[in-house]
Amino acid sequence: MKAAVIEKQGGVEGLVYRDFPDPEVRPGDVLVNVKACGLNYFDIFVRRGMPGLPVKLPFISGGDIAGTVAAVGAEVRGFKVGDPILVDPMTDEGMVGEEVQGGMAELVRVQHQFVIPLDKRLSYERAACIPANFGTAIRMLHTNGQIQKDDLILVLGASGGVGTATVQVAKAHGARVIACAGSDDKCARLKDLGADHVVNYSAEDFSRKAWAISGKKGVDVCVNFTGGDTWVPSLRALKRYGKLLTCGATAGFDPKEDIRYIWQRELRVIGSNGYLKEDVTAGMLAVAEGKFQLPEIRTFGLSKLGEAENLMEARDFFGKIVLIPDWSGEQA
Repeated sequence: MKAAVIEKQGGVEGLVYRDFPDPEVRPGDVLVNVKACGLNYFDIFVRRGMPGLPVKLPFISGGDIAGTVAAVGAEVRGFKVGDPILVDPMTDEGMVGEEVQGGMAELVRVQHQFVIPLDKRLSYERAACIPANFGTAIRMLHTNGQIQKDDLILVLGASGGVGTATVQVAKAHGARVIACAGSDDKCARLKDLGADHVVNYSAEDFSRKAWAISGKKGVDVCVNFTGGDTWVPSLRALKRYGKLLTCGATAGFDPKEDIRYIWQRELRVIGSNGYLKEDVTAGMLAVAEGKFQLPEIRTFGLSKLGEAENLMEARDFFGKIVLIPDWSGEQA
């Protein structure tokens, strides 16, 4: 098979599009013919290398996988060759594309219990936008964050895949949302997705703006998966007993800290890592039924993975980037 392989951790020059051995199908596995694979920031972390995230090279990243069944193991029931499917990447063996060889390839092997029949109302490209984005948002806001109706929720990095899903999941629960992005155009699109207020953080201090919107009481919840220099301003924006929810650190995982806000306001900092198959399935059905919108999808041929990752790192896009195997070129 062809695959975009991480030969060396570091820059995108370590990515090589080449032949790679087909996965070995074991009795409980489903072999997936990948039709689309969504790009996430954890793919950047895997390629760069990150403390606490060892990767045995050569390695293939990519966890948001949609495709068809290419083969099934001897013990698998309920799936047949050709069935359209979506993958829950949080498997018993580890996360697909982070700990287990992933979907930036023509074929990928997945334990059968983490394969979801794809709703036929969805294309493969649209389906590949769902697992990490809506699975993460549903688990973070509901299971871990336990958000309440009428909560005022501040969402940083709201223009990316997880961000746009977070805005919509929060609104569907009856929350009020302040969505932050780095341009007026992105802010306008977030308004279209249902955000009550938007903040262009390249032009305004998001923490001060959120404090003003809250009537100088502070927000109930801040969703921060950026880290870096946004961390302390996020704490400042919270009300007494407020919650800071985090599921990543795209701008840096070792930010400056100011714990005075945490003890003085009795804040709760809550981490969220991953999601369950039920979360992915719920997200898939909600998108298929039109309850949630998918933002703009930008597609790249798999051989252009380096270009796609450069675009993600530059934050010069809105929505989701999807890789398509066996297709060269780029489509806006």
